[in-house]
Amino acid sequence: MADFLQQVVSGLATGSIYASLALALVLIHRSTQVINFAQGEMATFTTYIAWTLVDRGASYWLAFALTLVAAFVGGVALERVIIRPVERASILTIVMVTIGLLVALNGAMGWIWSPELKSFPSPFPNRGVDVGGVTISLQDVGVLGVTVVVVALLYVFFRYTKLGLAMRAAAVAPDASRLAGVRVSWMLALGWGLAAVLGAVSGMMVAPSVFLEPNMMQVVVIYAFAAAVLGGINSPVGAIVGGLAIGVTINLIGTYADFLGPELNLPVALLILLAVLLVRPSGLFDRVVVQRV
Repeated sequence: MADFLQQVVSGLATGSIYASLALALVLIHRSTQVINFAQGEMATFTTYIAWTLVDRGASYWLAFALTLVAAFVGGVALERVIIRPVERASILTIVMVTIGLLVALNGAMGWIWSPELKSFPSPFPNRGVDVGGVTISLQDVGVLGVTVVVVALLYVFFRYTKLGLAMRAAAVAPDASRLAGVRVSWMLALGWGLAAVLGAVSGMMVAPSVFLEPNMMQVVVIYAFAAAVLGGINSPVGAIVGGLAIGVTINLIGTYADFLGPELNLPVALLILLAVLLVRPSGLFDRVVVQRV
């Protein structure tokens, strides 16, 4: 039982990383109806910025804060410069633009920082504490705590601030929002900025567990996409629950079904996702929209 609880706690920490990136995907999809395929590369790029700051002598948390600011500004700039000119184009065109952005960012990271593996520091001690016979890693607790704080701040922002309410309105009813005086195009840009911040948090939390390199987030973003679809691609709550569920599931599979091997964790998780979607295609938390014809 202790081993089971330990794996659940570790899975929640990993799942919180998937959840934050899934929430970034949901934020952009709610406002544009498009999946941002460059979300993982955006997260990795900002993680490289954090690594550069730490490498040049900045403390971890100072680098963390400055990276979040850089991520927000970069996300807004990408929406203004790259996405806005094609916002009235077909969905396929916008998807191709995000794929092009993925390739461009991946190449830029290799050119600027080289493809060599880099070690990324962790602000949390790499030891465990015994809680009722369960050894809990302080690294896992720290990762989970940071993600929970960021998501909680976003919840407060969208729920209780005028700007957050305007962003929600612009995503749900853009035409009505324009009539009410909301600058919808800028709300979309701010949504890209917040999504970039969530991606940066994911990148900086996962980097200490793996080596930093241009392809670091490619597998993580697949899990995040699976989490977003599992919970409902338009549901922020679903993205969080889906990310946590996938994190715990993968950990339990790796522990109790080790005959599958770690290379089959992703296919098994996707099979579980497929099974859920066969029963509920809209995801666990998204609403099913019925239209009369």
